[in-house]
Amino acid sequence: MQPYSGSPANLAVYLAFLKPGDPVLAMGLPAGGHLTHGAPPSATGRWFDAVHYGVRRDTGRIDLDEVRDLARRHRPKLIICGGTAIPRTIDFAAFGEIAREVGAILLADIAHIAGLVVGGAHPSPVGHADVISTTTHKTLRGPRGAMLLSTAEHAKALDKAVFPGLQGGPHNHTTAAIAVALREAAQPDFGQYAHRIVANAQALATALTDRGYQLVSGGTDNHLLLVDLTNKGVTGKVAARALDAAGVELNFNTVPFDPRRPFDPSGIRLGTPAITTRGLAPQHMPQVAEWIDRTVRAAADGDESGHADTAAQVREFLADFPIFGETA
Repeated sequence: MQPYSGSPANLAVYLAFLKPGDPVLAMGLPAGGHLTHGAPPSATGRWFDAVHYGVRRDTGRIDLDEVRDLARRHRPKLIICGGTAIPRTIDFAAFGEIAREVGAILLADIAHIAGLVVGGAHPSPVGHADVISTTTHKTLRGPRGAMLLSTAEHAKALDKAVFPGLQGGPHNHTTAAIAVALREAAQPDFGQYAHRIVANAQALATALTDRGYQLVSGGTDNHLLLVDLTNKGVTGKVAARALDAAGVELNFNTVPFDPRRPFDPSGIRLGTPAITTRGLAPQHMPQVAEWIDRTVRAAADGDESGHADTAAQVREFLADFPIFGETA
């Protein structure tokens, strides 16, 4: 539990098992992977020979035949599955088979879906991956921190990579908070929360699709929606800034095969863990979709006049769903 966050946790995996220049196979950043999965701007992309798989253009889903072909061709020492913008179920068993075939270590990066795995709303990588990395915030709903889990044979190498390999003393206050979060995640109602996250995401996906929005892969199996705004006549950055002004928090994001630059991309990325924690349910998702649609259409027209009114409606609506411990 000592890694300070998800990126240092992933760096510890590289340090434990690889040398500079070793081949790594992971999902490309433009397709939904993470910076630490060998993206060119990252240290992992500069220090290792990163080969990337993506998603099919026609389905928006990972092509495991392509992953197997790349693994056989490049013989990576490390294969990474998981990422930061993947709206579909990750087939850990299939990745495990590929890794065993080529003699690679398999790292399952479940930073975004850890709470869903714990709550039984997503398959678990345990038994398939040699190493599992995760942040402890996001769907796990704990403090900002990270954890590494592994089979016994790899534990010592990972421990040494974290300390003294990458960092000094532990942040004990974070470790204590992680313990509290894991205690909460072990309770029966956490599983209900995890399944509500998915139900809310799927209801929101349906509501947005009904309004003409193009979702990468056509929907979601988890907490996350990746929306391509090309047909709405507005960029992801412009839409995200407008939505922020309207009281709806999300981020602009690249979409697979995006013709636009990463810092001015075509898409937005949003998820349902926070609103699920506040108590929103599937029947509320059409209203959320209406606020998103209203604001995106206004942004496409360059009209900022209604954002404040939308934000006021959001605040009024959420007054019935207060953040735990929030005082007026």
